[in-house]
Amino acid sequence: MAEIEYKGIKVGGSKLLLILPLIGTLIGGLWGGFEVYQRYITMEKKINSFVSPDLSDYDKRIDLVQQEVTMLQGELTMILDEVNLVADVAKELKNDLKGDVRRIESIVEDVETRVKEDSRTNEKEIKELVKEIEGDMANLEEKIADTIQKTLANPLAGMK
Repeated sequence: MAEIEYKGIKVGGSKLLLILPLIGTLIGGLWGGFEVYQRYITMEKKINSFVSPDLSDYDKRIDLVQQEVTMLQGELTMILDEVNLVADVAKELKNDLKGDVRRIESIVEDVETRVKEDSRTNEKEIKELVKEIEGDMANLEEKIADTIQKTLANPLAGMK
């Protein structure tokens, strides 16, 4: 096996195989640390040079939107109040209309009852009147027949 001697230290092949990866790891670690440090320095420069943007225009816009929202909420409140008022009036009108319909129904029922009673009464009166007229007609026919008989039986009726 190959051996390396440095300042009196002999390193054999198997130890050399352990030392080489160790040296590579140390060099890689140093290089990674350097990269992290470089990025940190770059980031610090960017952070230090950062200037916050002027957001006053956005603040003005937000205030304007808030004013509009407040105004819209007020208008919606007024509209809802009006809708509630209209709903109350509609309910009141509906109840009044129901009462009027009930009154009209009772009046119609009363009128129907009266009409039925009057028609019954009129039917009775008409029947009685027809009987009376028939009786008067019969009497009149008898009187006319009598008069005709008397006229025909009169001896003077044949002379002119």
